Amino acid sequence: MHFSELALNKPILKAVFEKNYESPTQIQEETIPLVLAGKDVIASAQTGTGKTAAFALPILQRLFHQQDVNKNAKKIRALVVSPTRELAVQIEEEFQVYSKYTNLRTTVVFGGTSIAPQKDILKKGVDILIATPGRLLDLRKQEIVDLGHVEILVLDEADLMLDMGFIDDVLKIERLCPEEKQSLLFSATMPAKVVQLARTILKDPERVEVTPSVSAAASVRQILYYVPKPKKIELCLHLLRNTIKGNILIFRRTKNGVDKLEQTLIKNNYKVASLHGDKAQSTRQVALNSFKNGDVNILIATDVASRGIDIDGLDAVINFDLPNIPETFVHRIGRTGRAGLEGIAYSFCSADEKEYVTSIQKLIKGALPVDDEHPYLLSPKAKPQVHKKKGSKHKKGRKSEASKKNKKRWY
Repeated sequence: MHFSELALNKPILKAVFEKNYESPTQIQEETIPLVLAGKDVIASAQTGTGKTAAFALPILQRLFHQQDVNKNAKKIRALVVSPTRELAVQIEEEFQVYSKYTNLRTTVVFGGTSIAPQKDILKKGVDILIATPGRLLDLRKQEIVDLGHVEILVLDEADLMLDMGFIDDVLKIERLCPEEKQSLLFSATMPAKVVQLARTILKDPERVEVTPSVSAAASVRQILYYVPKPKKIELCLHLLRNTIKGNILIFRRTKNGVDKLEQTLIKNNYKVASLHGDKAQSTRQVALNSFKNGDVNILIATDVASRGIDIDGLDAVINFDLPNIPETFVHRIGRTGRAGLEGIAYSFCSADEKEYVTSIQKLIKGALPVDDEHPYLLSPKAKPQVHKKKGSKHKKGRKSEASKKNKKRWY
């Protein structure tokens, strides 16, 4: 399919083509027609699938088409709620690009920075507002923001929003918007709490699901290291000294783990920055910019802090701690090896993480290549085997068919 087949108008298509985009991604191809038709949508898609454009393009189309008859010229007509400053800023940047040849006004508001400039912009009027929950409600409390004319509400990264404790804020924001509106919910995963939120705020939604592509696992060179947990830092230093070069993103499971590894690497004269939820957003932005600008070549982050961050030219990913969700593993390693460049993923597995390896191998349908020659080997008894599903192939096939029949259900 070509973008020109999606019924987008000329000003928006012109901006799309200037970005050298010709064919929509799966999430865009399935979502854009639904949003243009005014449907509520619940969409499951990982970062990197093009989901921002999946809602930005049709929102701009709808607002552009209706602006001549719209009487509320200075009112907020579309609201996008995002859990973090970094995500909100990226969304706003994409809206600015795609609205280049329209006169629709977009701005972003977030906490951790002065509220005064944001107030000044909002008083002049905007069509599309991208906001983090806390700052949005602060502005609403000060009567700077009026959500009474919102036509389209987008909740982006809903699972992360709920993980960060924003459920009450999200529900309050939804109630402040008109009852008659179009609602779109995007989430990388669909845990029960996200499904319950969808049931609360969406009306007869259409479901779009783009499963994480395991092709990322096939296109990135991988190496798995079995290592005792106390020796992980020593293994990391060994590899950085002898093997891993370039721009490196290291994933840790906890904030404390991020801080501990950062301090160790700095003591060993590495140029390092870090991201996690306890850091002020201004500090996180400085860290991210220093990595993107090349001032440091190692960025350590939790999955939550790194969600949605777009990093080009990444040479390697280190899974210092394996994730307990196999799709997260595929998402992590898919950050390297983009645009035809070679990427490598190094994964450390301690004894308590062997079940995670089993789940990952099941998802990618193969074994991770193992390095058995490094100096910090784990006992062979602690290594997991390649996952083999119990039961007959016939039963597995029937289950697969049943899953296909029910894939459109969102609850």
